[in-house]
Amino acid sequence: MEIFRPKLGFHLSLPCRNSLFLPPIIKLYGFPVTSFADKRTEHVHLKATTCDGQLTDRKFKKLPPSEWTDHFHSVPLDVSEMDALKREIDTLKPEVKNKFMSSQGIERILMIYLLVSLGLAYHFEEEIYDTLKDSFTKIEEMMDNEEDLYTVSIIFWVFRTYGHYISSDVFTRFKESNGNFKETLKGDAKGILSLYEAAHLRTAKDYILEEALSFTSNHLKSLAAGETCPPHLSMHIKNALYLSQHWNMEMLVAVKYIPFYQQEEDHDEMLLRFAKISFRLLQLQYIQDLKILTDWYKEVDIASKLPPYFRHRIVENHFLIQAIFSEPQLSRARIMLTQYYTILAITDDTFDRYTSLHEAEILANSFERWSPHHAMYKQPEFLKAVLNFIFDTYKDFEKEVRPEGKPYSVEANIEEFKAFVKANFEHAKWAHAAHLPSFEKYMEVAEVEITICAVFAACFMSLGKMATKEAYEWLKSRPRLVKSLCVRGRLMNDITGLEDDMSRGQITNAVNCYMKQYGVTKQDALRQLHKMVADTDNIINEKLLTTTGVSRLVLKTALGLAQSITVCYYGYEGYTHPEGKIKEYMTSMFVDQICL
Repeated sequence: MEIFRPKLGFHLSLPCRNSLFLPPIIKLYGFPVTSFADKRTEHVHLKATTCDGQLTDRKFKKLPPSEWTDHFHSVPLDVSEMDALKREIDTLKPEVKNKFMSSQGIERILMIYLLVSLGLAYHFEEEIYDTLKDSFTKIEEMMDNEEDLYTVSIIFWVFRTYGHYISSDVFTRFKESNGNFKETLKGDAKGILSLYEAAHLRTAKDYILEEALSFTSNHLKSLAAGETCPPHLSMHIKNALYLSQHWNMEMLVAVKYIPFYQQEEDHDEMLLRFAKISFRLLQLQYIQDLKILTDWYKEVDIASKLPPYFRHRIVENHFLIQAIFSEPQLSRARIMLTQYYTILAITDDTFDRYTSLHEAEILANSFERWSPHHAMYKQPEFLKAVLNFIFDTYKDFEKEVRPEGKPYSVEANIEEFKAFVKANFEHAKWAHAAHLPSFEKYMEVAEVEITICAVFAACFMSLGKMATKEAYEWLKSRPRLVKSLCVRGRLMNDITGLEDDMSRGQITNAVNCYMKQYGVTKQDALRQLHKMVADTDNIINEKLLTTTGVSRLVLKTALGLAQSITVCYYGYEGYTHPEGKIKEYMTSMFVDQICL
C-alpha cells in the first residue's frame, strides 16, 4: 500500500536513484565527495547602463528561474480539510499523550524516539523535556544490566539529542575482551542500526563511537545488500546510510519513517493515524505559507528588475528553513525567515556573480551607512533595485516585530547583515584580482560570508520569544558552537561549489587557498577539508551538550542550522543546483500527499 502518492496535475522529473549511490569516501569522513552533473555552462553578455548614460559590457552565468517559484499560485488549498485535520488531532492528541505518560521507565524513553522519528515530538515538547529531566537522575539504574543493543543505543540517542550527557562507556558492554565488538551483534539489524545512529552524536573524546561507526557502517551495508532483512527494513537502512537521522531534517526523517513504521508488525494504529494526519496538516500549512510567500515575491517583483544572474530560490529557502522552524504554528517565523534568506541570496549573488568592483564598493558603503551612497544615483538601475528591495524588506520586518516591543531585534540583525555585506565585498576584491589569500585569512572572511551569524540573528527576530538581549549578546561573542557551524557551512559549500566557482572564473575558494598554502593536490585538499568538517561535527555535538546561558530554543536552532547545511550541501551544491536530491525532498514535502 502506498503511503505517499503524487498529487494529480503536477509532474516533476526526479533524478535516477542510481545516481544517488555513495562514493567510497563516505566511509572516511561522513559525507560524499562532490559530484557534478555534466552540463554546459551558459554565459551571456549584457549591456548595463548607468544613469549618466555609460554602457558597460559584462559576462555572467545566466541562472534560470526555479520551476517551483510560480507553482503555488495555482495550487488549491482546502481550508475545510485543514480544519477537519485540526479537529481530529485535538481528539487524538490526549489519547496519545495518555499512552505516553502511562508508559514507564525505558518504555517511555523508547516512545520518545518513536515520537521524534514520526515527526510528532513537537506535540509533547514539555512532557518530553520533563520526562528526560526526571529520568536522567535515574539513568544508572535504567542502564544497569541492560544488554539489548537497540535499547541502550536508543536511550543514548534520546538523552544526548535532548542535551543530557551520557558516557559512551555504556557501549563497552558490547565488546569482547580483545576490544572488538561482539560477533553476535551482527545478526541484530535494528540493534546495529541504532548503534550507527547513536555514533553520529559522538564528541571528539568518544573513541568507542568512532569504532562503532566503522563497525556498524560495514555491517549495515552488507545487510542492506543482502536478502536477510525485510524489504522495508532494508530500505530504512539504506536511507540511514545515506544520511543519519541526527544530521537530517526532522520532517524529512518522518517522510521516510511513517511508511517504515506502518510496515512494522507491532505498529500502533492510533499512533500511526496521529502521525499521518499531523504530517498532512503540516503539508497543507507549508502550502499556505508558500502561497503567501510567492504572492509577496510576485508583488515586490524584484526578478523583473535584475538581470538573470541571481538564484530564484524562494520555495527552496522555505524548504531549508523547515529544519529550523518545522512546527505548523511557526508560520510567521518561516515566512519572515524565508524573506530574509531571499535578501541574503540576492545580496550574495549580486556581489559574487555580477557587479563590477566599483559597484560592489558603492553597494557595500550604502549598506554600511544604511542609506544610499552619494554616488548611487549614477549606478545601474539593478543596483538601486537591490538596495531598495533590501531596505524595504527590513522596513517590513520592523513593522512586523514592533508590537513585540523589541526594537533591538531588528537593529541587531542589521549589524549582522552589515558584517555579511562587508565579508562579501572583501571576497569580491579577492575574486576580481584572482587572488588567493592564506587559508586562515580566507576562512576569517568566508566564515562570515556564509551567513550563519546573520541567519541566527534572523531566527531570533522571526521567533519573538528567542529575541532576548542575552541571546544576541551570546551570538555577538561568537561562541565555539557558532564558529563551528560557520566553518562547517563554509567548507561544505566550497567543497561542493568548487566546480561552479571555477566555471565562472572564481578561484578564491577554500579548496584553492588550501592547495596553494600547503602545496597539495586538489584531492589531498578535499580530503583534509572533509576531515575538518568531520571535526566540526564532533565539536557541534559537544557544544550542544555543554553550552549554558541560552535557551534550549537557541540550541535547537543551532542543530537545525547544522541539519539544513547537511541536507543542502550533502555531496553536491544543492542550493545552486536544487534539481537533484533537493528536488526529490521538496516533492515529498510539497507535492506527494500522504495517504490517510
